[in-house]
Amino acid sequence: MGGESTTRTTPRDGGANRTPVGGRTGQRLSGLAVALGLVLFLGGFAWGAVVYRPYTVPTSSMTPTIDAGDRVLAQRVDGTDVRRGDVVVFKDATWADAPMVKRVVAVGGDVVSCCQEGKLKVNGKVIDEPYLPAGTPAEMSNFPTVTVPEGRLFLLGDERDNSVDSTAHLTDAAGGTVSRGAVDARVDAVVWPMDGMLERPTGFETLGDLSSPGPLRTVVALVVAGAALILAGAAYGPFAKRAAASRARKETGPTGGR
Repeated sequence: MGGESTTRTTPRDGGANRTPVGGRTGQRLSGLAVALGLVLFLGGFAWGAVVYRPYTVPTSSMTPTIDAGDRVLAQRVDGTDVRRGDVVVFKDATWADAPMVKRVVAVGGDVVSCCQEGKLKVNGKVIDEPYLPAGTPAEMSNFPTVTVPEGRLFLLGDERDNSVDSTAHLTDAAGGTVSRGAVDARVDAVVWPMDGMLERPTGFETLGDLSSPGPLRTVVALVVAGAALILAGAAYGPFAKRAAASRARKETGPTGGR
């Protein structure tokens, strides 16, 4: 007495030519994602290394904007591009034989004085400085009117009571000012601790244009996007293998018959 056989016949090729989940297109897209991710990731880091310089601020003269020991990223700029309100890194031999970080409050041609009801005055306009410690005046004591020579900068620390800045050098030949050429970089962000981008010095807007933020946000976006593409592309292989194995188990599951 005969019956139908329930034995399955294995394909001659053993299934070797069966295309894995996602197929060749998926593998190519995976490789492309990894390659593009590497370009974005490494390109972002390279761009950041060219444009920015890291500094560790040694003193508290810029508190509360930047505390002692904070790590900042400063964009390499030409001194001619510096504007009012910028926080800059500079080196002047008459001040100290080391890089210093201060805020530019007046540029060449400006007339600066303090204090008008506890506030700084530049070119006859009272300057609002919200970055100063709450409730503190722009200076602890008045200083005489200073006309900033062309090509020079007048700089103050945000911690006015504890900052060796232009007010401490008023008797110098340059009247406390620093050459634009002494500026190495403009601080864009505090990266350790991760306080982020510096706030815009809006109090100086009535005197002229402010500096535009550097490309730090774009650099970070490139690095993050690159890392995401690399991880996604690298994860495709293991995911495809697991999916293929699961599919194979379903297709070769147990069968019954007479």
